[in-house]
Amino acid sequence: MTMEEKRKHKRLDLEVDIQLERLDEEGITTLKYVHVDVTDLSHSGIGFSCGTKMEVGSYYDTKIQIWTKEVIDAVIEIVRREDESELGYHYGGVFIGMTDTDALKIDIYQLFNAE
Repeated sequence: MTMEEKRKHKRLDLEVDIQLERLDEEGITTLKYVHVDVTDLSHSGIGFSCGTKMEVGSYYDTKIQIWTKEVIDAVIEIVRREDESELGYHYGGVFIGMTDTDALKIDIYQLFNAE
């Protein structure tokens, strides 16, 4: 079974940018914004590349502008980091806070773009 087959939710390849704001242990934002390039997006998580080093286990408040130009607000936890020479780093994050309405927007997009 491949990694793709193990995933509960189909991942989407999107050319969108997200904005990340780190949350510290007290839940207070640090006001450090990082712009990234999204490589995939699903109901449960997101993959992206950026030049900024982030710690696995850290949390970020995100604003994701989707294909409809709407903005999804979510909290993600960084669960994976891989070094990439030219792009910096590639990350995997899981959504730990997202409204049902925003999650539904991703599900609807998946339905209309299913192969």
